[in-house]
Amino acid sequence: MAEARDRHDLPAWKRDVRASFLALIQQEGATRLLEIGAGTGRDGAFFAEHGLDVVCIDLSPEMVRLCREKGLEAEVMDVADLRFPGNSFGAVYALNCFLHLPTSELPDALREVHRILRPGGLFFLGVYGGIDQEGVWEEDTYEPKRFFSLQTDEHLLDSVRTFFDLVSFDRISVASEAPRIHFQSLILRKTVS
Repeated sequence: MAEARDRHDLPAWKRDVRASFLALIQQEGATRLLEIGAGTGRDGAFFAEHGLDVVCIDLSPEMVRLCREKGLEAEVMDVADLRFPGNSFGAVYALNCFLHLPTSELPDALREVHRILRPGGLFFLGVYGGIDQEGVWEEDTYEPKRFFSLQTDEHLLDSVRTFFDLVSFDRISVASEAPRIHFQSLILRKTVS
């Protein structure tokens, strides 16, 4: 599905969320961004076009290939094992990749993001949620069918507060896409200790 995803139009609300995060990290002077679960590299290319030094990671070699075709630095890598030195990035961007992690693995992934972010660095985390539900989505059009882990706002906020300060949290209605859930848009900051 990599090629099809690369051709898919990005909804306006996702473009708006991405542009808002860019404005914030530029305002704060961040220059290096890690995109986790970069997919085809569309968002990574957007950030690179706006002057950021971007590194993309994804579990899919095919997605990494598409990132590289866009001129992006990209590696096959797992969020639970980020092979970067501590304090390597001023910003991290993760759109819809953490929703494929089992809830039990979320703390380890958040710990890794915290480790590689510079003190005061910003982390955009965007996932679908609003309900507690975990498992393979039987209606998924992908083969093999994908695993999804959705959380209520309260559970997600409790998880991230262990590692980060909350800068903002927005619930975005996606009723036309999925009537029972919404999009959870979080901007988090690595605490300066």
